[in-house]
Amino acid sequence: RVCDSLPHQSPLHRLAPLTSFPSQSKMSSAHGGAMDARSGYCTTTKSFRSLRPPLPLPPADVPLTFPAFALSLLPSPLPAHPALLDAATGDAVSYPAFLSQARALAAALRSRALPLPLGRGDVAFVLAPSRLDVPVLYFALLAVGAAVSPANPALTAAEVSRLVSLSGASVAFAVSSTAAKLPAGLPTVLLDSPHFRSLLHCNQGDNESSAPLDAGAVRQSATATIQYSSGTSGRVKAVALSHRSLIATGAGLHAHHVKSRKGVERNLMSAPMFHSMGFSSVLNGLAQGRTMVVMTDAAARAGLRGMLEAAERWEVTEITAAPPMVLAITRDRYRLKSLVRVVCGGAPLPTPVAEQFRRRFPHVDLRTGYGSTEAGAVSLMVDRDECSHVGSAGRINHNVEAKIVDIVTGEPLSVGQKGELCLRGPSIMTGYVGDDEANAAAFDSEGWLKTGDLCYIDQDGFLFVVDRLKELIKYKAYQVRVAPVELELILQSLPEIFDAAVMPYPH
Repeated sequence: RVCDSLPHQSPLHRLAPLTSFPSQSKMSSAHGGAMDARSGYCTTTKSFRSLRPPLPLPPADVPLTFPAFALSLLPSPLPAHPALLDAATGDAVSYPAFLSQARALAAALRSRALPLPLGRGDVAFVLAPSRLDVPVLYFALLAVGAAVSPANPALTAAEVSRLVSLSGASVAFAVSSTAAKLPAGLPTVLLDSPHFRSLLHCNQGDNESSAPLDAGAVRQSATATIQYSSGTSGRVKAVALSHRSLIATGAGLHAHHVKSRKGVERNLMSAPMFHSMGFSSVLNGLAQGRTMVVMTDAAARAGLRGMLEAAERWEVTEITAAPPMVLAITRDRYRLKSLVRVVCGGAPLPTPVAEQFRRRFPHVDLRTGYGSTEAGAVSLMVDRDECSHVGSAGRINHNVEAKIVDIVTGEPLSVGQKGELCLRGPSIMTGYVGDDEANAAAFDSEGWLKTGDLCYIDQDGFLFVVDRLKELIKYKAYQVRVAPVELELILQSLPEIFDAAVMPYPH
């Protein structure tokens, strides 16, 4: 529907009829069992289905990149408000300018304007702080079929070298302050160089710069991004996510957005763009036509207070935050009159903090969710009614199937029973790059991803995350395990205690 940026041969004109991960009715029928319409539990498969309406996805065999899918979601004409806004300076990038820059850069990536042409099968390592040109880079790399591999610019040179080796990167994108950390000999492009900036503003009359953003030749199964996670152990692993995974996550988040949007929305990006949450937020925020308020280096140096000042100054309507920021919002002086919702993830939100927030901002939806680098967005609260289920991480998202298994026997459990959360669906990672041992430990024989999280799903289909399995404290010699989070919540409920952390200590 974005006629000036999609070619006539774009795969988007072939997306009908759409397909979806088996819907509730299809799944229960196919397995010959009934699904409980209240909890989503199926007695035959002993798994939980999403209670969301069935959500169609493009046919899996149609070549399609995430940027092409994202552009199909944007309205025509393009939004008049900015796509990206620097929280520190107020510099903005409009939607037409964003697409123009991404198209010009994609053309440069395919040509010899860079150290080497990039395309399908290449991996681009990105070592840069949050900047207005980073989303442009992400879209351009994804459009040409290269895998984006963002990393924390605060890492040491040795850590960076390890990640470059894990990902198999053939080129790097960095800034002047981070380039020295990259391995010697790795071709590198500096985002703060005049040469790179010139690639974003090529003459639009040039054949290459006016080429389509997406050439329509990248399969959905191709790797779109390689991100880094400790998984269920402390060893860093490279997580491969396909375009199909990003599309499935994006489609679900877009469906929630359509249901709850209120006029022009401005999102404060509290998570950096190299982080899985920040990476997903900026890609999907742009696909939804929002204004993404970016905490660039200058803004981020002010910490939590700087984020709250930016939220008030730019009248943001949504903040994606970890629990410490929710606590700061609750206790600080900022009024945040434009704020409509706060989406909280990354760790369990203490109930006392949630209740304090609701008292301070009764007009704001506090939506908690659950996700991971390996699984994408798994669950989320989507409306005011669901937000009343304090302590939960919302309901299972579209096209996600969940199972709770006993941590000792591995047997599947039912409603309200605590066990390890296992997941299956199109948003799940394809695996850890070059790590057969980790993949064998992460997936069972039926393709279920073992999250390593102790959870349960209640009678209304809400997911509750108790703690990480590896964090459980074994009590004496008994088969009794205490979750540190449960002890933390008790301590945090006391008015004299500001915050608390509990960890196992060897006796």
